Amino acid sequence: MKDKYDDIDEYIADLRAEIEKSENCANHHYNLGVALLHKRDFVAAEESFLSAVRNSPRLAEAYVQLGGICLQRGDLDGCLRYNEEAAQCRAKFPVPWSNIGFVHLQRGEPEEAVKALKKALKWDPDFIQAMATLGAAYYMQGDYESSIQISREAIKREPGFGPAYNNLALAHFERGEFAQAVQFADQAAACGFEVRPEFLKELEAHR
Repeated sequence: MKDKYDDIDEYIADLRAEIEKSENCANHHYNLGVALLHKRDFVAAEESFLSAVRNSPRLAEAYVQLGGICLQRGDLDGCLRYNEEAAQCRAKFPVPWSNIGFVHLQRGEPEEAVKALKKALKWDPDFIQAMATLGAAYYMQGDYESSIQISREAIKREPGFGPAYNNLALAHFERGEFAQAVQFADQAAACGFEVRPEFLKELEAHR
């Protein structure tokens, strides 16, 4: 195979040719899955990642990708199952722990979310997405101080990270600190984060 491709379709064709020569190469199946994701061909990508894990059952990245495909179609149980599989393959891999935390948060299980997200940050203390999701989990638990603290840490690392500003807005609002809530909601929106319309409506009375 060539080292560099300008055309993703050429890259996909070459990968498929390599797979015909060596059906058991998990890396080729994985790379093909990633390329197919770029073309938003989720069905074919899923088949490729499944082939990858059949050939290399401990390929954690492939399980994470399968979890992402499940999430894309709204299958939270599938997303959780595949990310748990990835975490079993490689316990110190922060991405599946962050994804596990996100799924638990979506299912209204903040305590489980906090546990998983703390594991993600244990293995990668600078994992911005995990920080923001942990901030949301703390908020859901009613622990506004912890939500504010971790969200501020996220902003220190990435000043333009909208979800962290949104967490700050929500937590300050619940503490009755409305001027700060308005400020942070505006910053979240300025960073491209879609603040919930219902929350914005509540904030209007405090502007």
